[in-house]
Amino acid sequence: MAEEEVEEAAAAALRRLVGQIQELCDLYGSPPFFSLHQFQPTIDPRWCSYDFKSNASTKNHLPLQIDSESESKSNSKSSIFMLEGGEEEDIGKTTICKRFRRNKESESIFQMVIQSKSMEAEIWKKLPEDLFEPVLARLSIPAIFRFHSVCSQWRGILTSKTFHEQFLRVPKSYPWFYTVTHEDPTHGAMYDPSAQKWHRPTIPFLTKNGNQNKMKSGTGIVFPVASAGGLVCFLDLSHTHIYTCNPLTSSYRELPPTNVPFWSRVSVVMVNSSTGYKIMWLGCSGKYEIYDSSMNKWSCPVPVPPSITVPLSLYFRSKAVSVGTTLYFMRGQPDGILTFEMSTGTWKQYAIPLPMTFTDCTLAESQGRILLVGLLTKNCANCVGVWELQRMTLLWKEVDRMPSELCLEFYGNSLRMSCMGNHGGLVFLSLRSRLVNRLLCYDAVMREWRKVPECVIGLSSQTDKASWISCGTAFDPFPGAMA
Repeated sequence: MAEEEVEEAAAAALRRLVGQIQELCDLYGSPPFFSLHQFQPTIDPRWCSYDFKSNASTKNHLPLQIDSESESKSNSKSSIFMLEGGEEEDIGKTTICKRFRRNKESESIFQMVIQSKSMEAEIWKKLPEDLFEPVLARLSIPAIFRFHSVCSQWRGILTSKTFHEQFLRVPKSYPWFYTVTHEDPTHGAMYDPSAQKWHRPTIPFLTKNGNQNKMKSGTGIVFPVASAGGLVCFLDLSHTHIYTCNPLTSSYRELPPTNVPFWSRVSVVMVNSSTGYKIMWLGCSGKYEIYDSSMNKWSCPVPVPPSITVPLSLYFRSKAVSVGTTLYFMRGQPDGILTFEMSTGTWKQYAIPLPMTFTDCTLAESQGRILLVGLLTKNCANCVGVWELQRMTLLWKEVDRMPSELCLEFYGNSLRMSCMGNHGGLVFLSLRSRLVNRLLCYDAVMREWRKVPECVIGLSSQTDKASWISCGTAFDPFPGAMA
C-alpha cells in the first residue's frame, strides 16, 4: 500500500509539471505536445508508455520521447526511459511529475490558429503586385491613411494614379459631411457615418500668414457651400474669395475673381466634368457665372432667357442639388423648382406648390431622385417629413416621417433645422432649440433614422454642451481628389 501511494504521488507530481510546461509553451508560441488521439504506436517501435501502477507498458498514457543524442552522451539513468523493441526497463528512482491532458477541441483550435497564421503569411507573400491596389482600394478611409504613413513604398502605391482609378471603381456606402459649428465658425468638423466618428480637418487657407487677424475680425470666415468629386467649395462672408479644397489631404486652390462681383446672397453648386469640375453661382437678379477647372476661369455661356421670372426669389436656406449635369434650385413666390442643364445651357422653371407649411425645408438628392425635407410644427408638436418629387405629375409625394419616439423629444420646443442632403442619399439633420440639440441622419434608401453622436470637436473640456451645426455639405471622401 505504501508503494502504491508513493507511485500515485509521483504520478500526480509528474502531471503537474507537464501541465506547467504546457502552459509555458502555449504562452510563448511553442508547438503543442502530442495528444493521445494523435499518437500511433505502430509508426515508431521505439515509442511506448509506462503504467506506474502495473509496472508494464500500456496504451492508456501519453508517450514521452528522449533525444537519442543526449541519451548516448548520458552515462547515468535518465529520469524517463525510451524502450526498444517492447523491452521493459526499470524506472529506478525517478522524480515523476504531472502530465496535463488537453482535450481534442482545444488542441485542434490551437493547431488551426498556428496553421492559419502561417498560411496567412504565405498567402500575402504570394499576392501578385497588380492586386495590391484593388485590395487597398476597398479599405476604409482611416485605414488608407494609416497605410499611407507606414513606408515610402506604400505611400507611393496610395498616391499613384492607378490606385485612384481603382478607388473610384469601388462603390462607396455613405458620403461624409463637412460641417461648421456655431461655437467655432473658423474651423470645421467632418463626420464619418460609417464609423460614426467626428474628425478635425486641417484647412491650409484658414491658417495662412495674415489670415488669422481676418479670422478674429470675422472677415476671413469661410463656409462650405457645395461639393463634387471629393472636393468642397468654400465661400467667404465678403463673397470675394472662393476656394476648393480636399478636406482629407488639405489640397486646395483659390479660384480667380469672378467677372461680375456679387454682394448679395447667391446659390452655389458644384458638379464633376470630364476634364475636372465646374462651379456655378446664381443670384436672385438672374446673373450667374460658371467656373471651369480645366481652363481656370469664369464665364457666362448664355443669359437667363426672358421666360424665366426675374427676380428669382431663391430660397437660400436650401442648397442646390445636382443629378448628373442638371442643377436644381428651390425658389419661392411662387413656390417651385428652377433647373439648369449644365451641358446645354438650358433653363426651365416649374411651379410646384409646397405640400405643407414648413418652418424650415431643403432639397436633397438620393439615387437620382429629388427629395424635400421639411420641419413641421403644429401647436407644440414638431416632426420632420420627407417628400419625393414625382416626375410625371410634378407634385410632392410624402414618403416618410420621423418616428414618434424621436418627435416626443422635441415636444414643446421651438425648433430650427439645418439640413445637408445634397449628395449620396444620406441626409444630415441638426435640430436645435433653447433646450434641445440633436443630430440625426436619415438614410433615404433604407428609410432609417439614426442618431448621430454629439460633436465635441474644438470644444474645451470644461464645456458641457455639445456644438450645434450651423451649416455644411455632404461630400464623397476621395484621397486622390486634387483641387
